[in-house]
Amino acid sequence: MTDGLGGHASAERLILLLVGAVGAGKGTQASLLSRELGLVHLASGNLFRAALAAGTPLGEAAREYMEAGALVPDEVTIAMFMEELARPAADAGAILDGFPRTVGQAKALDDTLASAGERIRRVLYIEVPTDVLVRRVAGRWICPQCGTTYHEDTDPPDIPGRCDRDGTALRQRDDDRPEVVRARLDKQVPPMLAVVEHYERAGIVDRLDGTQSIEAVTNVILASMGARAAR
Repeated sequence: MTDGLGGHASAERLILLLVGAVGAGKGTQASLLSRELGLVHLASGNLFRAALAAGTPLGEAAREYMEAGALVPDEVTIAMFMEELARPAADAGAILDGFPRTVGQAKALDDTLASAGERIRRVLYIEVPTDVLVRRVAGRWICPQCGTTYHEDTDPPDIPGRCDRDGTALRQRDDDRPEVVRARLDKQVPPMLAVVEHYERAGIVDRLDGTQSIEAVTNVILASMGARAAR
């Protein structure tokens, strides 16, 4: 009997790594997969915010670096993930999101998981061309008066450039401007691809066409897990 991943079924937890650039739909897929597969979604940003708010030892350790304007050491971030993986909510496994971002972090995470008798079972890489990513992110606009958000392609206002609710002129966040989005991608994508290549050498990467609909991407992932989408 196989486990749907090309190996034999075992009691080993299903730990997945979800990889994708800004605008690829990674957060959306993580939420959907968490529900469909019964896995806890562990996003690095959420872990930091929760640890800081709760004042945990790891949160306080991270706070010292953040307040000093320094990067939080990988060992602290990894410890946060391992702490969450030790909770009952993660008994079935987890979807890791937002970490590792570099090959060095990936190797450190691999070693830490291995020391606990675990491993990343599958890496789900959502591929989307740069021009499409820029269009997705740079197409977002917001009403400064009521906060309603719009998208030029998927959710445009009735009157171009004006809020449907109060007629206020829409604005674009500075970090959503095309030139800023491209700069973010130029910085983010190379190390991300290096992480993908690291796991491809282990033969555990599924490359997914992120230009498909949200539902189509979800169904492809579920099929690769040996599951069926219940729609």
